[in-house]
Amino acid sequence: MISQSHSHHLLLTHSPFLPNLITKPTPHSFSFISLSSMFPSLSLRQPNPIAAVTDNNNPLLSSDPLPPLRIAIIGFGNYGQFLAGTLISQGHILFAHSRSDHSSSALRLGVSYFTDLHDLCERHPDVVLLCTSILSIENVLKTLPFQRLRRNTLFVDVLSVKEFAKTLLLQYLPEDFDILCTHPMFGPQSVNSNNGWRGLKFVYDKVRIREDRLRISRCESFLEVFEREGCKMVEMSCADHDKFAAESQFITHTLGRVLGSLNLQSTPINTKGYEALLDLAENICGDSFDLYYGLFVYNKNSLEMIERIDLAFEALRKELFSRLHGVVRLQSFEGEASKVHVFPNGYENDPSLDSVRSEDVSLKYEYNPQLSGSVNDGSRLKIGIVGFGNFGQFLAKTMVKQSHTVLAYSRTNYTDEAAKLGVSYFSDLDDLFEEHPEVILLCTSILSTEKVLKSLPFQRLRRSTLFVDVLSVKEFPRNLFVQVLPQDFDILCTHPMFGPESGKNGWNNLSFVFDKVRIGLDDRRKSRCDSFLDIFAREGCCMVEMSCAEHDWHAAGSQFITHTAGRLLEKLSLESTPVDTKGYETLLKLVDNTAGDSFDLYYGLFLYNPNAMEQLERFHLAFESLKKQLFGRLHSQHSHELTKLPSLKLTTL
Repeated sequence: MISQSHSHHLLLTHSPFLPNLITKPTPHSFSFISLSSMFPSLSLRQPNPIAAVTDNNNPLLSSDPLPPLRIAIIGFGNYGQFLAGTLISQGHILFAHSRSDHSSSALRLGVSYFTDLHDLCERHPDVVLLCTSILSIENVLKTLPFQRLRRNTLFVDVLSVKEFAKTLLLQYLPEDFDILCTHPMFGPQSVNSNNGWRGLKFVYDKVRIREDRLRISRCESFLEVFEREGCKMVEMSCADHDKFAAESQFITHTLGRVLGSLNLQSTPINTKGYEALLDLAENICGDSFDLYYGLFVYNKNSLEMIERIDLAFEALRKELFSRLHGVVRLQSFEGEASKVHVFPNGYENDPSLDSVRSEDVSLKYEYNPQLSGSVNDGSRLKIGIVGFGNFGQFLAKTMVKQSHTVLAYSRTNYTDEAAKLGVSYFSDLDDLFEEHPEVILLCTSILSTEKVLKSLPFQRLRRSTLFVDVLSVKEFPRNLFVQVLPQDFDILCTHPMFGPESGKNGWNNLSFVFDKVRIGLDDRRKSRCDSFLDIFAREGCCMVEMSCAEHDWHAAGSQFITHTAGRLLEKLSLESTPVDTKGYETLLKLVDNTAGDSFDLYYGLFLYNPNAMEQLERFHLAFESLKKQLFGRLHSQHSHELTKLPSLKLTTL
């Protein structure tokens, strides 16, 4: 045991309470089975209104240094050490104990480490900070030598569930002890990405703080630790915390674990949404399964939440499959002549154009401003946009800004929108095509592309026209172009991996994927293709050249999974809560981004990417496996509880 003298103490050396020996009340057996019946009436006071502590109203925020607290950390694992680093930096005096030997870590941090709990408690800490796991806290409380502590000691927990912690602390602690239930809504990983605690939420409930100046001051001094680091202080009842946390924290952990089971990998065509999901999976899977299981078992709202997730995913799959069923049924009744191609691999292609997965994942398009120079008369293009909805207008704005001539046509009348952008709008496709644009840019939906393409008056165009698409799937339009377009036309398949929302602040560092499917060999055609690509390169896009097949293989694992997660969360009608974590805020942003897209886009990603079905089933199996793991462990725990009950004797009447 490491011993050291301490010269500072927050409390007076004498106790204002009678020095009677405290005896621990006989604990009743406690199990997760009885939690739901115990929670409703446990609060000692009315739930606090949700209120953030403000600097102006806090008398503790002054230039005068506060006396240090003597804090004993029980459970000195990763999280205990994480908090200890800040407590020490603020000048507080720390003791620690843990089942595992963390004496070397304690020495490095400047913490006095005790292998014997009696020795630690005899040092009379002002605060006992419980940093144990959810599953072990009851056993820890049963073993604490309360009689060694001062009778007015403040107990603080940092568990991710609060009604459970409050229940146990009220059950096992002597009545003279103060209780502060807290939940720092962050950990080592989120703090690293946030560069500190500033702006991160700290939730607390003063469950039992006696009306004594010293006790009140001690509680405020502990809370001041987090406020000084810039945390957003949120006071709310334990019941309110658990209600909100079931929606925010439990959903975040559930989705993070499902994504982790999919073994998602970074791709050359990551979207911002997919990168956020990769970060979420990495952060969540860094936590133990015990933490997630504890969130499930000891928050009574979690079971309802996992059922809601299950129903939402089933509703999403039903919506996809019912539309697919409708398409197939329509094919059966209307015959081959009017068949919509459910999967695009049946098109007849020139064998030389068959797509195979390339050995090279991607090729980077190099934009050289010295070679390209400024946009001049020679590099200006006349571009005809077919499909002038939100995305067509979004692209046209930048093209006009770069001095290209833009013409547009759409089924809906967008004359006014075109005039505002400086675009010439045509209500007749023949009229537009007779203007002989060098590039025809198809900005139609996935589902309408085939119908639109087959209705185009190709005879009005020059025979060397370049056709470009911007669909989110690539093998489908590639095969369609090769099948329908006259052989003299050039083909460039592209996918800007961004849209009006993600690209509203510029296109810099956003990915633009392209495949030069068929570009004529003469310099003029090559130059025209490069001039079109330069539109995106000039805006700072990350230019990625890859085959259409390679794109769809990566996109099924990134874009389709991202949209699936977003659509699933949208069906849950998630809302911001007072206890949002950074991970949950990421999910809310994902919902906003994907909900802005039509269901037709998501259905098109599913229908026309042959890899999407496999990814949907993998997602389904991962979620089913997670549920099996949760309920299997719950069953084992319940069976273990039953074995501890006395055997029942049957009486024969």
